Amino acid sequence: MTSKDRLMLALHKETPDRLPVSVHQWQKFHLDTFMGGMGELEAFRTVGMDAQIQYFESMAQFWLTDADFTKLNTSSWRDIADVVSSDPDHRVVHHAIQTPGGILTYKTEGDRKTTWITEYLVKRDEDIFLIEKFMPVPRLDLRPIARAYDEVGDRGILRGFVWGDQAGCWQHAACLTDIQALILATFDKPAWVHAFLSILLQKKLQFIESMKGAKFDLIETGGGSASSTLISPKVHEEFCLPYDRTMHEALHDLGFLITYHTCGGTLGIEELIVRNGADVSDTLAPPSIGGNHEPWEFRRKIGRRMAMIGGVDQFNTLTRGSKDAIRAVVVRLFETVGREGGYVCAASDHFFETPVENLKIMAEAAHACRY
Repeated sequence: MTSKDRLMLALHKETPDRLPVSVHQWQKFHLDTFMGGMGELEAFRTVGMDAQIQYFESMAQFWLTDADFTKLNTSSWRDIADVVSSDPDHRVVHHAIQTPGGILTYKTEGDRKTTWITEYLVKRDEDIFLIEKFMPVPRLDLRPIARAYDEVGDRGILRGFVWGDQAGCWQHAACLTDIQALILATFDKPAWVHAFLSILLQKKLQFIESMKGAKFDLIETGGGSASSTLISPKVHEEFCLPYDRTMHEALHDLGFLITYHTCGGTLGIEELIVRNGADVSDTLAPPSIGGNHEPWEFRRKIGRRMAMIGGVDQFNTLTRGSKDAIRAVVVRLFETVGREGGYVCAASDHFFETPVENLKIMAEAAHACRY
């Protein structure tokens, strides 16, 4: 059975020949520092894992270390970047976005691993209407996607996601304005929050229209800001669920399989994740890495209604754990989460300094878990 067959069977809640094993995404820092600069497909082959390749072109996510927003500039939305520091270990960029209705500003810093926001774009309530009127939405070019899909071939799957700093509307909003202010606004001015989310939803639906015919095996939505480690189930139900569900309906209409990324807590929002219509839930972060729910507890509550990806603590287990500890975690996840299929064992999120040998141990343990 090929890696593609194995992963697709699991994502459709079926049982492949053995437990599929993967990582959420390779980070360039890890590939350069620990794997000799090899590409993602070669890295998956080297450690013996089933490939999940994430497609990033035209997605315009701020946190990419090589993000270039000037390529999305239009006559009414010009992102002018002032590079305060180009030091790769401490990049500092100040952005001024010129629009016919006024100027928006934001600031980022970063290092070789990632980028973070130090000043948010939305500072005044009325700023969201500049986003509504002038923020451009890229149109997806299907040709490079087809080439990437063919390159992956039977070695795994090609993943895409919905345009924006994060794929979900709430999560995207949390990249444009301070999350604490956003949470307080759900109580103090909920109509403004819904207006903000509706603006982002319409832009995402516009992007989804351009995805028709894209050769993606799996589309990622969601994001960590909707996790129950950050917001309450009540806030999630009102400010995440309706927007997620609308996006998912549009994606399903185009025939896409959807994974909902929480990258944090799922306790208390299990049924909301099922109700949003996604086919898969990831990344099942256990309490040891900041989640609030063991993967098998989540499985017990949702049963076979969704497939699942993730569950391995990428720091305490995969990076710092012993060989025996890594094997034990993989086996336990197989027995408690994946015994009936519908499960891809994977690191629960990004890692940067994990020994290559540990990744091989994880893969070998999964290879021994047979259906």
